[in-house]
Amino acid sequence: MRGAGAVFHGPVHVVVVGCGRVGSELAINLERDGHSVAIIDKNPRSLRRLPPEWTGRTVVGFGFDRDHLELAGVRDAGALAAVTSGDNSNILTARIARETYQIPNVVARIYDPRRAVIYQRLGIPTVATVTWTTEQVMRRLFPEAAVTEWTDTSGQLVLVERALPEDWAGQRLHRINLEGRIRLIAVTRAGAPRLTTRDVVGQEGDLLHITARKDSLDELERRLLAGPEATE
Repeated sequence: MRGAGAVFHGPVHVVVVGCGRVGSELAINLERDGHSVAIIDKNPRSLRRLPPEWTGRTVVGFGFDRDHLELAGVRDAGALAAVTSGDNSNILTARIARETYQIPNVVARIYDPRRAVIYQRLGIPTVATVTWTTEQVMRRLFPEAAVTEWTDTSGQLVLVERALPEDWAGQRLHRINLEGRIRLIAVTRAGAPRLTTRDVVGQEGDLLHITARKDSLDELERRLLAGPEATE
């Protein structure tokens, strides 16, 4: 098992629970990106969504059953996505993955977005069905990677999305800024975006939206990883 603060560089083992449209697409994309993948579904017919050339592990069972999770290699997993059609099943699976197996990167699909705040308090990122895409799930499975959202026509200014590093929770986020080079413009919290002010304090689960000069992206990453003390 890996600690909750682990950061991965390169392929990891990922467990996907649910082999519907989203789960099967996610599993295929993860394998294409070089990760090892195991997928669990209670209905063996659902596993037929996987193409013949898919080489990952398949398990007929439930994501909240520890025996089935063990068959899927959960002890070696660096990430888990619970993407079945049931909110309760997904959150139970996610909690077992986080609390019992200490998997650092866990995400749960939800149908009722009002539950997002509850799940966030448990430290489990969620994506509501209405906004669900495979790309969004992969961002939450690998939050240590910044994702470019927009680049201006000159290619010199970029907008990136980045999960809040643990060391910034409880800290004033304006300290990320660097005059003329880096500016935090918004934070998405519990699924709701908000423009930032000087008084905004980071919370676990925040997604940061940051504009930066392209030649300052390495400096941005250094500031985020080094923590608030390094910006003083």
